Order: sequence, then structure tokens, then C-alpha cells
Amino acid sequence: MTAADDERVILVDVHDARIGTEEKLRAHELGLLHRAFSVFVVRTDGSVLLQRRALGKYHSAGLWSNTACGHPRPSEGVGDAAHRRLYEEMGISCPLREVASFTYRRSVTGRLVEHEFDHVFLGLHDRDPVPDPAEVMEWRWLSPPDLEHELTTSPHSFSCWLPLAWQALHMGDDVSRGR
Repeated sequence: MTAADDERVILVDVHDARIGTEEKLRAHELGLLHRAFSVFVVRTDGSVLLQRRALGKYHSAGLWSNTACGHPRPSEGVGDAAHRRLYEEMGISCPLREVASFTYRRSVTGRLVEHEFDHVFLGLHDRDPVPDPAEVMEWRWLSPPDLEHELTTSPHSFSCWLPLAWQALHMGDDVSRGR
């Protein structure tokens, strides 16, 4: 893997078949469909670990989001990428299982568009995270009912993909079991 691989995303068709790669920022500027993942970590009591994205992030800075997220590198499987980013962002290593996927397109700034085929992963972990401050400015455990309440009452406090990933997660698995 080269350093350039770190800044490229995998372009896909609507069925998640790879059709090429593109530089990450350019893919977001052009709104090109690319592969991504969202990770949710839950505790045995059912609470969900959320992160508030660091202010230095290139989009959605300062917004609450799922435990970790990102894009697989061109030479990396999506499951391996989900494990890598969970550790890089939150300092957590735990088994993950893919439970759902969905496609969405949303503007995230005046010039950037998230157009992703998002794979949703679920993990069980009872310890508090040790996040990288360059990635995460704050974190918290939240019960599913409290998260759903906040998504309804303060939707602009969250990344645009969190409600979609949360819904996909619920359609694909029982969050309270975490397995």
C-alpha cells in the first residue's frame, strides 16, 4: 500500500461492484458513488457509543456521529477497513459483523457531496474508548431511545449519514444484543 492509497476511495456502481478509484476529496466534490462503512459499537446494556467529530475534519466537523466511519483503501477489504478505522478513531479493537448496507446522497457543505454505498457494522465492547483527538472531540454512550429522541429533536447536531445508518442497523439486527 502506498501513501496515495490512503487518499483514494473505491468507486462503485449501485450494486457495490468496483468500477475504479478516485482521489477522496475529488470524489466528494463530484458526488461520485463510492464505498464506505459505518461502525456502531454497543455495550451489553444496549447503549451505543457515539463520537463528536473533531473540528479539523474536512466535513461534518463538530457533529455527533456513529462510533467510527470511513472508506476502505483501494487495496483493502471493507471489513478490514472498519476494524482499522475503529482502532484509529476510538482506540477500540473488537469483533465486528456486517449487518446492513444502504446507498445515500447528501450535500455536506456548499461544495462537497456524500454519495456512498455504506456498509454498516456492529460490535460489542464494554470499555470506554481512548479516541484520537485529531479525529474525535467528544464521545458518549447513549441509550437507543435517547438517541432516537435526539435525532428527532436536534437533527442538525448529527452527521447526515447517522440517521440512515441507524435505521439500516435496526432493519438488519437487534442492537440491544450487539451480536
